[in-house]
Amino acid sequence: MTSAVYVAIDTPNLDKAIDIAKRVRHHVGGLKLGLEFFCANGHHGIHEVRKLGLPIFLDLKLHDIPNTVAKAVQALHALEPAVLTVHAAGGRAMMEDAKAAAGTSTKVVAVTLLTSLDAGDMADVGMNGDPHEQVERLALLARDSGLDGIVCSGNEVGHVRKLWPEGFFVVPGVRPAGGAMGDQKRAVTPRQALDAGASILVVGRPITQAADPDMAAREIEATL
Repeated sequence: MTSAVYVAIDTPNLDKAIDIAKRVRHHVGGLKLGLEFFCANGHHGIHEVRKLGLPIFLDLKLHDIPNTVAKAVQALHALEPAVLTVHAAGGRAMMEDAKAAAGTSTKVVAVTLLTSLDAGDMADVGMNGDPHEQVERLALLARDSGLDGIVCSGNEVGHVRKLWPEGFFVVPGVRPAGGAMGDQKRAVTPRQALDAGASILVVGRPITQAADPDMAAREIEATL
């Protein structure tokens, strides 16, 4: 059975990214590459990492007017990402156009509320309500816009899966029991996230910054 764990390789250094990926490749289900990596290495970097044969979760969190996002998604076709992110806050038309522009093998998922944000941060930017309400609102909008799923914290995934049983749910900011929280404010353990209904789990620093990344990935896999 393929692991539900996607390791977040957040580094601008291509050689380092490939080294980490090679070390953990047998104990993870895929690799998440985000803005930091893409801005430094572009299409070439993604192609090089894809040579390892693991699915690529391209986490660019696209957020712009519908036409611009659609053209950006089309420009990514050659990379054949398994999963691609856009921001749900971009609205219905943007999400509809992003999905229409994506390749048939790419799941387009919407970021609802960053796991680094809490209710206080929401108030700072003028969002009313609590994180659960915001995630639910944007999850339903993403569903109605034809997307494949959403990105949300483990605190919300159980509730949202009940509203969208067939959805694909990405849970980032996952931290092993007793692990450092870092800048994550709404994190859960891998086991908790999976039990709550996550489709895939994104784990970064607990694996990539471990003394032995492969062993760290094995230990997380064992809890699942």
